[in-house]
Amino acid sequence: MSLALLPSKAIRRSPRPQSLPVLDFLAPNWTSWRPVTQKARIATSAPNTSTNPPSKPLTKSQKEYLDSALRVNQAGELAAVLIYTAQTPPLTRAHPHLRPLMTHMYEQEAGHFAVFNTLLAKHRIRPTAMYPVWSVAATALGWGTALMGREAAMACTEAVETEIGGHYNEQVRVLLEWADERRKEGHTLGAELEELLGTLRRIRDEELEHLDIAVENDAKEARPYELLTDVIKGGCRAAIWVTERV
Repeated sequence: MSLALLPSKAIRRSPRPQSLPVLDFLAPNWTSWRPVTQKARIATSAPNTSTNPPSKPLTKSQKEYLDSALRVNQAGELAAVLIYTAQTPPLTRAHPHLRPLMTHMYEQEAGHFAVFNTLLAKHRIRPTAMYPVWSVAATALGWGTALMGREAAMACTEAVETEIGGHYNEQVRVLLEWADERRKEGHTLGAELEELLGTLRRIRDEELEHLDIAVENDAKEARPYELLTDVIKGGCRAAIWVTERV
């Protein structure tokens, strides 16, 4: 895995990227041209005295950790997209007022999935070999909980997002530990890892937003709530463990 860890953001509503400084150099704005004074020449020719600490290459174990984490993230977002895809038709037929809510959550998950698709392709990280199994399982889980009713579908979201939110939070914690270790050594985390950290925080917060939405929409009224959520959480943990390795 290369040191460049971040893709261009391929998510909805992402801010439009600004032009790189090099483009201004290649195509200067001649209408604002002014002659360069002797003082300006002296200033621009002065040596760069920036003391920003350098970044540090990833170790082999850190690269392996990120490869595994990004593989799991992609598989998890695929599962989330398929769960909402399966849940939405029966839920919105029975409860039309839920359509905007389901659309909102689906679009966020699709955006997350696009981010990790780009990362895996860019860094040539192998997707999990369990892709077909997780696809069938996620679709079945979505249909099954939706047919059980609105409360069960929301309990499914609560259970899944509890595990996924914790998984992202763990990745954020690890990157913060790396940053702290590097600062002590006189290094920085590096611009791209800093951006990855920000991306993971944003996605984590959006997943936890889905959890809050599910609770607000009577997830805890599902019957049998404890059994249903415990089974789904256990399945998520097992899927994460397998995907990290296969």
